[in-house]
Amino acid sequence: MKTTSEHDERIAKMTFASVYPHYITKVEKKGRTKEEVHQVIEWLTSFDDNLLQELINDKVTFETFFQKAKLNPNAHLITGVICGYRIEEIETPLTQQVRYLDKIVDELAKGRKMEKILR
Repeated sequence: MKTTSEHDERIAKMTFASVYPHYITKVEKKGRTKEEVHQVIEWLTSFDDNLLQELINDKVTFETFFQKAKLNPNAHLITGVICGYRIEEIETPLTQQVRYLDKIVDELAKGRKMEKILR
């Protein structure tokens, strides 16, 4: 699926710290925990709690966030639709990686079992 260059640029320049609280709120409203959010983020990016907090404090952009990440080799198994885009069809790697993160947080909020989320 083709995203526009403006869309990709907007995502690249967005800070992880601006979106992170929304991830936490979303899952806590559904009875999941901040620790579970950290677990899925660590699975996807290899960031432990300390490094994740450092990235939040530094207000890094998603571009920097994913440049520093060691993406899980099974990340490509994250499929489906998020924000109107079919993840496996997104052509811009950074936009696809951000949507991977959105999708696994969404799956967590929807009550999916952790072993299914952590493919």
